[in-house]
Amino acid sequence: MVTTFLDDLERYGPQSTVSVSRADALAYCAQLTASHYENFSVVTRLTPREHRPAFASIYAFCRWSDDLGDELDDPARSLELLAWWRDSLHAMYNGQARHPVFIALAETVAKYHIPPQPFEHLISAFEQDQHVHEYEDETQLLDYCTRSANPVGRLVLYTAGAYSEENARLSDHTCTALQLTNFWQDVARDLAIGRIYLPRADRERFGCRESDLRGRLFTPEFAAMMKHLVDRTRAMFEAGRPLITRIPRPLAVDIDLFSRGGLAILDRIERQHYDVLSSRPTLSKLAKLGLLIRAVAGLAHARVLDARPTHQQSHTGEPGS
Repeated sequence: MVTTFLDDLERYGPQSTVSVSRADALAYCAQLTASHYENFSVVTRLTPREHRPAFASIYAFCRWSDDLGDELDDPARSLELLAWWRDSLHAMYNGQARHPVFIALAETVAKYHIPPQPFEHLISAFEQDQHVHEYEDETQLLDYCTRSANPVGRLVLYTAGAYSEENARLSDHTCTALQLTNFWQDVARDLAIGRIYLPRADRERFGCRESDLRGRLFTPEFAAMMKHLVDRTRAMFEAGRPLITRIPRPLAVDIDLFSRGGLAILDRIERQHYDVLSSRPTLSKLAKLGLLIRAVAGLAHARVLDARPTHQQSHTGEPGS
C-alpha cells in the first residue's frame, strides 16, 4: 500500500507510541529513498553496498526535514514540527533514538563519526523557508544554500571517509550549484507555493517585472536573466569538478553523476531558450543512462591520467626531480 508523508507523520510523529526495530528502520529508509523523485537516485546500483544504508538514512533525514517544511501548508505547524525534529536529532546523539529515521541514522553517525552541525544546519534552512519567501540578492541566496545544500555534500564526505577542509570547499561549490539548478528548474513550481528564489537584484538588473513573473509571462528580459543565472551556476559546477578525483573510487561515479546531471539540466534550460515558466526541464531515462556511461568513462580516464608518471619521472624515476 502506498503511504503519503501525512500517513507517516501520523504513524511516527510526536505523539507516536510505535516501537521500531533496527531492521524495520533500515528498511523504511531504503524504501523512502527508492520511492521519491529526484533528478538522479541517491542510491544506485553502483553505490557500494556497504554505503547504501548510510546514504539512505541521510536521505531519509533530508526528506523528512523537507516534507515537514513543505507538505503541511501551515508555517506555524511546520515550525513546531521542525523544532520536534531538532529535539529528536539531539535525542539521537544522546542515545535515545525512537523515530525510524533516527534509529537508522544513529548507526551512520556512529560509524562515520559525523557531528550534529550539518543536520542542524539543514533544519535551520527549512525553518527559514517558513518566513523567507524571496531573496534580495545573490549573497542572501548563497547564504541560504550554505545551510540548505552544502551540509548534504559534507555528510557524503564524512560517509566516504574523505572529509577535509579542501574537499568541503570543493563540495560546497557543487552542492550550491545543484541547489541553484533545482531553483532554476522549478521556478514555476516555486511560484505556485509563493516562493521566488530568483534574486530581486538580478530581476531588477535585467528588467524583469514582478507582475510578468507572477503571471508566468515569458519575456526577453526573463530569458536574459536566466541565461546569466545559468552561466553563473555552470561556473560553480566547474569550480567543484576537482573533487571527483579526490573521492574514493567506489563512490566517485555517484558524485560525478550528480554533477553531470546538474549540468545536463542547465543544458536543457538553455535548449528551451530559458523558458522554465511554461515547461519544466527534465532528463529522460536515456539521457540519464548516457550521463552514467560518461561518468564511468570519465572517471576511468581521469584515474589513468592521475596514475601516469610525469615526463621527468619517466626519465629519472624520481618524483619532482
